[in-house]
Amino acid sequence: MKKFLEEFKTFALKGNMIDLAVGMIIGAAFTGIVGSLVNDIFMPIISLVTGRMDFTNMFIALDGNEYATLEAAQEAGVSLIKYGNFITQIINFICMAFVVFMFVRKINQLRAAEEAKKKAAEEPAPVTEKECPFCHSKIHVDATRCPHCTSVLD
Repeated sequence: MKKFLEEFKTFALKGNMIDLAVGMIIGAAFTGIVGSLVNDIFMPIISLVTGRMDFTNMFIALDGNEYATLEAAQEAGVSLIKYGNFITQIINFICMAFVVFMFVRKINQLRAAEEAKKKAAEEPAPVTEKECPFCHSKIHVDATRCPHCTSVLD
């Protein structure tokens, strides 16, 4: 039993497991933010475009009768095809996917800019000077004669 607990402890405290837990917590918080953005900002705009159409009350009662609202049909215990709810979920998915795409796109742009900065910092500066083999003075890399000792350079 002690060995089992030691193995579990090793497994649970691995870096990957901790990273996964942090990712799940941040993901849950991010889901709330994106859900609010979609439901509180995008969906009202979409409802203006669609004439404030309420998709959730679009359904087909499989008993052949007409019901005024979805709640009335559910209270009657009728089997329903709730295609309006499906349409709402599709719109929510498209909005959420768009918002997540915009976040990921911006994060990738920031990451690429940061990598470009690191790469520029790591690249060595171009060589602009060399040493004269005769007097050991610093001279320009393109010089053909040393300005200090006037030796001809190769």
